[in-house]
Amino acid sequence: MSFMPVIISGGAGSRLWPLSRDACPKPFVEMPDGSTLIGRTYARAVRLDGVERIVTVTNRDFLFLTNDAYRAADASAVANTFLLEPVGRDTAAAIALSVLHAARAYGEGAVLLILPSDHLIRDENAFAQAVKRAVALAEQGRIVTFGIEPDRPETGFGYIEVDGEKVVRFVEKPDTETAAAYLAGGRHRWNSGMFCFRADAMLHAMTRHCPEVLAGAREALETGAAEMSGSDETVNVAREPLLRTPAISIDYAVMEKADNIDCVSVDCGWSDIGSWSAVVELVEPDERGNRMLGDVIFEEAENCFVDARSRVVGLVGVSDLLIVDTPDALLVAGRDKAQNVRHLYNRLKDTNHDVARFHRTVHRPWGTYTVLEEGNRFKIKRIEVKPGGRLSLQAHHHRSEHWVVVSGTAKVTNSDQEILLSANESTYIPSGHRHRLENPGILPLILIEVQSGEYLGEDDIIRFDDVYGRS
Repeated sequence: MSFMPVIISGGAGSRLWPLSRDACPKPFVEMPDGSTLIGRTYARAVRLDGVERIVTVTNRDFLFLTNDAYRAADASAVANTFLLEPVGRDTAAAIALSVLHAARAYGEGAVLLILPSDHLIRDENAFAQAVKRAVALAEQGRIVTFGIEPDRPETGFGYIEVDGEKVVRFVEKPDTETAAAYLAGGRHRWNSGMFCFRADAMLHAMTRHCPEVLAGAREALETGAAEMSGSDETVNVAREPLLRTPAISIDYAVMEKADNIDCVSVDCGWSDIGSWSAVVELVEPDERGNRMLGDVIFEEAENCFVDARSRVVGLVGVSDLLIVDTPDALLVAGRDKAQNVRHLYNRLKDTNHDVARFHRTVHRPWGTYTVLEEGNRFKIKRIEVKPGGRLSLQAHHHRSEHWVVVSGTAKVTNSDQEILLSANESTYIPSGHRHRLENPGILPLILIEVQSGEYLGEDDIIRFDDVYGRS
């Protein structure tokens, strides 16, 4: 194995609210072409020469979303390892977990290619050539970062000052004047957050510069639980040791301190899709500078972006607006204020508002549910269960439920009874009853659930058994 890609998947993507939310963060947001960033990252890694296994470090709650995105890629010849974190501790801990795992499984000479899951690269050939150069440097014991050749004075990225391939220093996000000087000088690159190194080189650097991170990750990995499914491996990292591990980025922990850092410069059409401004650039404008996704009508409007995929949106006599319409949340902002969307998201999160956490349609390991309507003492959901999907055995203290099958076959456990329901058949689950819903068929199961009770929050649930490890 010449090298092993490691996909680091985390973060909320707060600047892409309302499409990005806690339960469906930026890597899983649908881009204008229908793809996801994590799916594109995986497919790009699969296509690199010499790749036999891909490691993914992500939160355990996102494993099913990750698997769904990966299935869309043609990767039958590639094995997967999933290192599942119970809680995020930033990139230094995630990279430490991957390095320790690789060293234990494949030896300390293993070369790792670290790839954030939420970046876009348009020129894969240029990227592949840069990877080859980075792997060659890594095999010499160097820690390699990828520097993106800037094409504008960008203030939203950190920079790397270089002398040839040697890193002189890392620089924080500059002001506009400084960024313009960096662009004119030709010695600075955007810091992409992609790295390549041999396991022993990073272990040595972490031992020297962030030993607490390395020690915490080692304990969390060694006391975790691993299981194999064919050639694929899943490691559930232990919670308590990881909670004690310092939360710090790899830049602060290692890259800004180590003395064996090289930089491979590359122009590959890179973007970190860090705000709606980056998404806007993925959509072609019309003759008046307007860009749209969905059914949008413009009348005397200029330089506007509208993402409206669920209903018709009309704009009259406005300009320079950013509008994102979802079934349960609407964003309206000035085009020049896209970076400030994160402040709105943070305010929603501080008040524990549902629209910071969930979409109207929520993805689960077994399928999805969509809230159709809710009011005082009632909530109506559309539930879709994948073939073979199985909800947890559960009970609720404060609500009862009526289930009506629309299509497919439902296997229902209701207290001591087990029944099969077909289309147009229903059942009633009283409050306090243990119950479970399964799809034993080969087609999706669709049903309508009507909840009634004094409290209908998603946290009114007691799980007694769950095939997805949530009990």
